[in-house]
Amino acid sequence: MSYASRKDDHVRLAVAQQRESMAGHRPCPFDEVAFVHHALRGTAERAVSLATEVGGATWPVPLYINAMTGGSPRTGEVNRGLAIAARETGLAIASGSMSAYLADGSVAETYRILRRENPDGYVIANVNANTTPQMAARAVELLRADALQVHVNAIQEIVMPEGDRDFSAWPCNIARLTETLDIPVIVKEVGFGISADTVTQLTDLGVRIVDVSGTGGTNFALIENARRERADFDLLADWGLSTPACLVDAAEVALRNGVTLLASGGVRTPLDVVRGLALGARAVGVSGHFLSILEAEGVDALITAINTWITRIRQLMVLLGAETVRALADTDVMLTGRLAETCRLRGIDPADYARRSRNPLRQMAPTSRIL
Repeated sequence: MSYASRKDDHVRLAVAQQRESMAGHRPCPFDEVAFVHHALRGTAERAVSLATEVGGATWPVPLYINAMTGGSPRTGEVNRGLAIAARETGLAIASGSMSAYLADGSVAETYRILRRENPDGYVIANVNANTTPQMAARAVELLRADALQVHVNAIQEIVMPEGDRDFSAWPCNIARLTETLDIPVIVKEVGFGISADTVTQLTDLGVRIVDVSGTGGTNFALIENARRERADFDLLADWGLSTPACLVDAAEVALRNGVTLLASGGVRTPLDVVRGLALGARAVGVSGHFLSILEAEGVDALITAINTWITRIRQLMVLLGAETVRALADTDVMLTGRLAETCRLRGIDPADYARRSRNPLRQMAPTSRIL
């Protein structure tokens, strides 16, 4: 099957998944995170700053359009709409995997449109973990990218009929990219999560920005299974760590090693964005939800939706008394359900999160471990 056909399948199946999720047919891990309401802690809206720092750059809002697509005429049009929305709202934007371009230069414009329509924005190129530094440099040059996103997707590849079956070189390849590129390298999952142990390993490889990209959003195990002739590989449908679980698990390691955490996967609302920021993410990425709006209603509707999200994020910060993005990491949150159980099994006391604002010496998410 051609790259173009595969990319079109991915968009079609991802949109179908998103519609199912928004209809309430799938639980969302972010619903296991609730803020403790303190009635007199609100601040003034004019005092709130949404600016956040990622890889030495200041983003105007802690929200970005995460990697989606490219490589076919249809997906090129999707990228055009996403780029226009990013330009009009100030969001950073990541391309979809550029493997199709690296294999066939004729599809370059389906990716380059991200920069053409968004000449002054923060644009992130996306490649797989098998990419050589020379290939990565080509991807970066095509988009005049501000950062490189390296996706790790072993689960997707295993289920994909034509996928890779050897991931042993990935750590070495990632290290080579961090050593040779002069822009930030972001490592992200594709929806199955990154654990604290993996963040530690990535730190040793020179990575300083990690997008945990946990479960709860687009599920590429299900997408690739739907592309199989018999759809006979659904045993990995529930594999992985949720985005909130990844953030809690990795908070201590990230703080200790100076790693910036980004969060994506299962983000449906502005409240989910603020929940992710409160759990230690510096910014939160959205893919499926924004794609579904673009496909159903067009780019103007997507711009309106994103601007509404930005307003709601600011208003939620007002209610929480958080005047900066980093201040959200001092708010009290209750971790419940499966998330709380995951915390306990990983040696993290969820009760610390419910009372962390009482500690004036705190600088980040609580890191106490159950002894």
